[in-house]
Amino acid sequence: MVCTFFNDSWEQHKLNELCNALYVGKSFTNYLDNETGHYIVMDMGSVNLDGNRIENKKTNLCRDVLLTGDLVMPKDDIGGGLIIGKTAYIHLENKYVLGDHVFRIRPINVNPLFMHYLINGQAYNSAIKLNVTGSAQLGLRGIYVENSIINHPTTIEEQSKISNLFNSIDNLITLHQRECIINGGEMKQINKNTLLVDYYEQWINVYKEGAIRNVTMKKYRLTLLWLKKITPKLKLFKLDRIEYQNILNIYALEHERQTTMDFHHQLKGAILDAVDEGYIERDPTRKVIIKGKTPRAKKIKYLNQYELHTLLKNLDLSQGVNFDWLILIIAKTGMRFSEAIALTPKDFDFSHQTLSINKTWDYKESGTFQPTKNKSSVRKIQIDWMVVSQFSTLIKDLPENEPIFVKKPIYNSTINDILERHCKKNNIPIITVHGLRHTHASLLLFAGVSIASVAQRLGHASMTTTQKTYLHIIQELENKDVDLVMRSLSGLC
Repeated sequence: MVCTFFNDSWEQHKLNELCNALYVGKSFTNYLDNETGHYIVMDMGSVNLDGNRIENKKTNLCRDVLLTGDLVMPKDDIGGGLIIGKTAYIHLENKYVLGDHVFRIRPINVNPLFMHYLINGQAYNSAIKLNVTGSAQLGLRGIYVENSIINHPTTIEEQSKISNLFNSIDNLITLHQRECIINGGEMKQINKNTLLVDYYEQWINVYKEGAIRNVTMKKYRLTLLWLKKITPKLKLFKLDRIEYQNILNIYALEHERQTTMDFHHQLKGAILDAVDEGYIERDPTRKVIIKGKTPRAKKIKYLNQYELHTLLKNLDLSQGVNFDWLILIIAKTGMRFSEAIALTPKDFDFSHQTLSINKTWDYKESGTFQPTKNKSSVRKIQIDWMVVSQFSTLIKDLPENEPIFVKKPIYNSTINDILERHCKKNNIPIITVHGLRHTHASLLLFAGVSIASVAQRLGHASMTTTQKTYLHIIQELENKDVDLVMRSLSGLC
């Protein structure tokens, strides 16, 4: 490689002086319409910011730099997850939409590709990455991004030379990654005749390993096992729409529709990459039909108000911290088990009667604090005066940043056993610790609390999740509403 000496002077500017617009994205669902064409969703959960293709009209060519604003857990359907403060350079002829907290930087008199490499090279200073919101989730905020200092050559020509040099290096690295299969430390050439299962294994090793949570990685490994079982000898170039549909159909024979949809999403990312590389001629995932077994009737178990009162009244709260206190706080707040065992004294704000949910405890593997299930799970829950009185006494001498309930390895099966003994002793239905969460939500709904408020309290990503989970309760409430309406109308005579 021939090196070029860079001799032009450099200048220093704030980022907002070098771009004509610093735009922060919103949820892409706000942009759906009925116009035809394509645009691309740029979502911070996607490794390469490819996103999903959605209908919309075309627009003019753009050259932008996209900057991820949040450190987020990756999505199962897309995978990946960009590191906070990292950028992607895009050069598109189609309209695109930004995902949540993705900054669009459209440079003025600065080579966009140079801007991309410059920001990634700086990785931003520690001040930008500070926890500026006071929550457990780190994030970039607009004012820090706008005022960050950018050093750059004065001429576009020199900026282009630098960016082209880095781009050449990136291309060499990418070419090396995509032409090799990682297999027990040995490197194999990849081409159209490569087996689909080998390509998929390479893809998850290169793009998923280390970028997603272990629990999500296990799902990809399970998908690989099913792929080996269904079609162990299928080569990439033979994967067309019929073959792919047949793979999904076979998988659907033993799985419900939603599980088949998850299987499809985990395969699709790798297959679209193979299409981009020319190993597969056309996208075989287009217009697939998702099938699956009829879901079993699922009736969630929960206690009614009297049964819950009976349970809580007979808990052993006479001494120090024990698992009966854990049962109490889950019943009173509707927290997930992993959220409850991650509680520290610092999470309680007794003066405002609130409890902050901003982390979980990885009880299955590492035994350490982990991020919450999703962004919506970071929340503050209002607690009643009785909980304030009880817990203010319980935790007053405990270390404020250490988990209250974790003194040794802990498992939900242990709490379920304790809860089962309590239920049998008090002659009430046997439920699990997750059933306490259902009990909490059910009592709120029966009391007339709105679905939106219940969803927020539970940390659901959307009200749709709440509606699906508690459909039978909502239907019961609707039947009561119909009776109430009829009685009200009959009294108008």
